[in-house]
Amino acid sequence: MSTFSEQLKGRFAMLGLVVLLVLGSLLVRLWSMQVLSGKSYAAQSDNNRIRTITIDTPRGRILDRNGVPLVTNRAVMQVTGDPTLITDTKVMARLSTVLGMPVADIKKRLESYKTERLKPRVLAPDVSMTTVAYLTEHAPEFPGVAVQEGAVRQYPLGSLAAHVLGYTGEISEAQLAAEKLPDYRLGDIVGKTGIEAQYDKVLQGEKGFQQLEVDSQGRVKRVVSEGKAIPGKDVVLTIDSQVQAVTEKALNDALDEAHRLNFAKARAGAAVVLDLRTGEVLAMASAPTYDPNQFIGGIKPEVWASMTATGSEYPLNNRAIMAVYPPASTFKAVTGMAALQNGLVQAHSTFMCKGKWTTMGEAWSKWCWLHSGHGSIDFTEGIVQSCDSVFYELGYRLYKAKGEPLQSFAKSMGLGSKTGIDLPGEVPGRVPDAAWKKAYNANYPEAQAWLGGDTVNMAIGQGDLLASPLQMASYYGALGDNGKVVKPHLLKSVLGADGTSALDAKTEITHDPGITPANLATMKSALVGVTTRGTGKAVFSGFPYQVAGKTGTAQVNNKDDYAWFASYAPANNPKYAVVVLIEQGGHGGSVAGPAARQILSKLLNVKYTPVHAVDNSR
Repeated sequence: MSTFSEQLKGRFAMLGLVVLLVLGSLLVRLWSMQVLSGKSYAAQSDNNRIRTITIDTPRGRILDRNGVPLVTNRAVMQVTGDPTLITDTKVMARLSTVLGMPVADIKKRLESYKTERLKPRVLAPDVSMTTVAYLTEHAPEFPGVAVQEGAVRQYPLGSLAAHVLGYTGEISEAQLAAEKLPDYRLGDIVGKTGIEAQYDKVLQGEKGFQQLEVDSQGRVKRVVSEGKAIPGKDVVLTIDSQVQAVTEKALNDALDEAHRLNFAKARAGAAVVLDLRTGEVLAMASAPTYDPNQFIGGIKPEVWASMTATGSEYPLNNRAIMAVYPPASTFKAVTGMAALQNGLVQAHSTFMCKGKWTTMGEAWSKWCWLHSGHGSIDFTEGIVQSCDSVFYELGYRLYKAKGEPLQSFAKSMGLGSKTGIDLPGEVPGRVPDAAWKKAYNANYPEAQAWLGGDTVNMAIGQGDLLASPLQMASYYGALGDNGKVVKPHLLKSVLGADGTSALDAKTEITHDPGITPANLATMKSALVGVTTRGTGKAVFSGFPYQVAGKTGTAQVNNKDDYAWFASYAPANNPKYAVVVLIEQGGHGGSVAGPAARQILSKLLNVKYTPVHAVDNSR
């Protein structure tokens, strides 16, 4: 029998073994940390005391084709606060009085997670020199507060070309996540719309940085290293600021003319001017408009609410590319060309217009805009006088032909798809066909069949057909440029640091359906006839250049008619395509046509005299 002391020896031995095992494991762990992972932990230790903050750089400017600044940067004095200031209620209270800001707003900016932890927060982005002087003179009373130079966006011409230029604002979490932008951080100022958004990476430049040594409390001790910021590049647009100004005035004058003609609901519209040979956009206007300067430093909630409220006509929308409409009789130049290309009509093929078209039977009868009828009329004159009966008949012929030739030709000219212009937000429009109608009415089998009436309606630019003003400008530009569609674009060049071009835009043909020279000549002749003896004669009476164009008056359910005018000029040496649309503006010849003449007068250096045309045609 073992004694008590012998039992204790066994227990001490067991305890000693446990201690040895624990000490051994600790020694192994220490060896692992110091020898195997020493470098890694040393780097982490350095990271604990070295912090990197980014340095913002001025955005590049946006210039018109002649070097006129459209968007610049304005030097400002900014008041910033160190994040640690949030614990000093007395300083925040004093600062609130000086800046005229509630303490709650100052606190909110100081604790914002959108800015890097050590980076001073911008409390007031643009303060007066009086405020700067006071803070400088009383610096000891405001520890952690600094005044520094900064820059904010400036739009020196106000609302001019607002929809093209766009505006800037803080990047949102949704935008950061959706676009997967590794070079951006929350709090960064980025382009939100227009060219500001489209070419944001070019305009943004490259940020600089500072590596700071901090103590255990996160206070900065010294600057370890730094890298200079590289300013953003300047972007030169195809826009001509003078042509843009006239285009915007013409659009507003057209709205006034619509009101004069008792179309009181006319409050919106769009106009596009293209160099049809290169696709350069010389002007793009949308009404109503807005001033991008309102977004500098963050737009006021009440202003934003007024811009987005129902009944505001949504001034932020660029109707030239973001809205689509029935193109009405401007589409007859598409229908006519489709019929010519498919051998369904010739220049002097004759039709009989009795005012009421009954080829599909009395139940499907349709009226021409001239209820008394045009009588015997040929194809060319049908375009000149915008005779609906001629195009009802052509629509019916195209319906009976195989392969949906009207839709096929329209799509071959880029209609029903985006033009590819370098602006965000473009919509494709719609060229309806049998497949679209079946899918659209998936829940209504009785309405799925494509009928003759669908093509007949489409032939005069109505029905389910939709096109944007830019799409119609591209099409008419193609008619003036040998039947080839040129991709419209706004970028002319990007300037390098030395002010010379580092990148130039190139002309790109996107669609070439192979229109024959004979058919193109027929259509061109007819479109010149529109402005010399047809529905656009009154608009261009006395104009020293021949204009090829087409009036259009779109019927929209429960609304007044929409006025269109699509054109190119000079007809004998085409250079420019001009399209004007006025929502609920009435007739194309009396409202949109005079606006087009005003724009062409500027382009062709012709003295403009206001025109009050009278036109009841479609």
